[in-house]
Amino acid sequence: MLWAPHAGLAARLALHGRENVTAGSQGSDSYPPLPGGSPPRGIPESYLYGGHQQSSGAVGETQLASIGDISITQTRVITPAGTFPLRGSVWTATDLSRTEEYMPTYAVVLAIIFFIFCLLGLLFLLMKATRTVGFVQVTVNSGSGVYHSTMLPVYAPAHVHHVMSQVNWARSMAAQA
Repeated sequence: MLWAPHAGLAARLALHGRENVTAGSQGSDSYPPLPGGSPPRGIPESYLYGGHQQSSGAVGETQLASIGDISITQTRVITPAGTFPLRGSVWTATDLSRTEEYMPTYAVVLAIIFFIFCLLGLLFLLMKATRTVGFVQVTVNSGSGVYHSTMLPVYAPAHVHHVMSQVNWARSMAAQA
């Protein structure tokens, strides 16, 4: 018997005659449908397209900003680790990114092609490109012992500055609260 990746274990056993299994949704071994239809799968669309707002615990407060999975309202900080007052929160940002310089592949290809025709093709080897890779780690700490850390990927120096300015804004909000 040839093994097919789409054939399940029960179907292979049935082919060998060890077990009588009926495949499909109408088979004798299928489960009854769940009440209310099938359960939702994946990420809800409201999370993907920005319609979701976390409950802050206080009526009338709207989310002012979010840094990764940390949300900030006028008086509260909402994290997966818990909700706590904005007043007295300690914000820390650590830049774990690096900007590196490299020779792009097209420069090497152009140097080889133009080296054959004239020696000026070697000037293509002087081409350099830069890229920024890494993360900015943002941590928020409350006076009551709740601690949360998140890592935000950055792809340009402007992203690093943006995250740092968001953390500085959160610090100023915590000082004003």
